Amino acid sequence: MPECNMERNKKNCPCTYEPCARKGRCCECIAFHRKYGELPGCLFPPEVERTYDRSLEALIRAKDRWSKDLK
Repeated sequence: MPECNMERNKKNCPCTYEPCARKGRCCECIAFHRKYGELPGCLFPPEVERTYDRSLEALIRAKDRWSKDLK
């Protein structure tokens, strides 16, 4: 079974919530947010992640904005 590379994960984690104890522990982060019906911040673009709105609706709104920007 592969080991979790927490240092590499921390370097690539876009989450801006600095006191987070799960930073770099992706499996714990996903489990935590799932428990509360949320998505982890790494799935959102930076400007949406900073709002701390981890809802599916926020992700859909962000995707809709990306789609419009690409046209």
